[in-house]
Amino acid sequence: MTPALKLSPAAFSVTNQRSKSALVPSVSILNTNFFASCSLRPLYLTRLDDPHTFELKPRRQLLDFRCAASAADDKESKAEVLPASSEAAQKLKISIYFATWWALNVIFNIYNKKVLNAFPYPWLTSTLSLACGSAMMLFSWVTCLVEAPKTDLDFWKALFPVAVAHTIGHVAATVSMSKVAVSFTHIIKSAEPAFSVLVSRFILGESFPMPVYLSLLPIIGGCGLAAATELNFNMIGFMGAMISNLAFVFRNIFSKRGMKGKSVSGMNYYACLSIMSLVILTPFAIAMEGPQMWAAGWQKALADVGPNVLWWIGAQSVFYHLYNQVSYMSLDQISPLTFSIGNTMKRISVIVSSIIIFRTPVRPVNALGAAIAIFGTFLYSQAKQ
Repeated sequence: MTPALKLSPAAFSVTNQRSKSALVPSVSILNTNFFASCSLRPLYLTRLDDPHTFELKPRRQLLDFRCAASAADDKESKAEVLPASSEAAQKLKISIYFATWWALNVIFNIYNKKVLNAFPYPWLTSTLSLACGSAMMLFSWVTCLVEAPKTDLDFWKALFPVAVAHTIGHVAATVSMSKVAVSFTHIIKSAEPAFSVLVSRFILGESFPMPVYLSLLPIIGGCGLAAATELNFNMIGFMGAMISNLAFVFRNIFSKRGMKGKSVSGMNYYACLSIMSLVILTPFAIAMEGPQMWAAGWQKALADVGPNVLWWIGAQSVFYHLYNQVSYMSLDQISPLTFSIGNTMKRISVIVSSIIIFRTPVRPVNALGAAIAIFGTFLYSQAKQ
């Protein structure tokens, strides 16, 4: 607290008793020790509107001032320095989020493809990913490593359609990667902006500027060219990626509509989403594949790969949750436009790394189609700015 000294009208007043042109302030005797202690601090004067002063004549009006010593405290002294330093710190924080997000996503896709090659059961693989993330967050809440979210029934009602769309998109993407190369799945998934615009235009009735519509041409054309020249084209893999695109578009729409006014952090929001998606997915996974198929597939995986398959399943489950969690945490810090650009760059890193690691054969025309689609996605993010 900065010390303040209020001087009475008799202590510091300006009067016009003798001469209209001479204003002589009279200052009473003050405590010099106190004044000396305040002399090193900047002084400011503020007028107090004393109701008694309005009763005086204009020429005889006394002006009452407050004399306060203001020590430039930490907040004020850093006012000119903090914006630049905080902006730099924020950029560094976002860069770390992006680098972590991309790295975790690349690792997940690599282990996920390894698991699906040895254990081709995408419904169970998807369920294990959600179960691992749910268990991690429940443990964090119980041990108070992370503060548990404060939710109510309305929160879970609003989350339900988001969880349904998230579940469909997650399973469809996993089915796609079980049938085709990781690079092909992500090339098709780069067409998600086109699905977003089309759904918003024809279902929600939203309109967009002409540059947004024009940016869809290279996205659709590039994905079509990449699909037509794919050496290992599979219709189930192609349709899985397309369904995943559509499901994630609806997930984003439901999320924006249902979560308005909800104060839940990105980390806890995705944790709740994983838990509800796990509840929705588990009975469908049992119905689609079942314990008998899983047991037979597990024996074959152990015979072909050995115990490493267990490590691969654990790694893909952990990294799936981590990369999604970091992406939701980064969304708390950046705008949707920046997030869209980061998502586009993430696909480039996944496509390139998967081609190198799995030695996926790529034709020049196929690579050209992928480049055009990704470039169209970048144009889309700029056109929506």
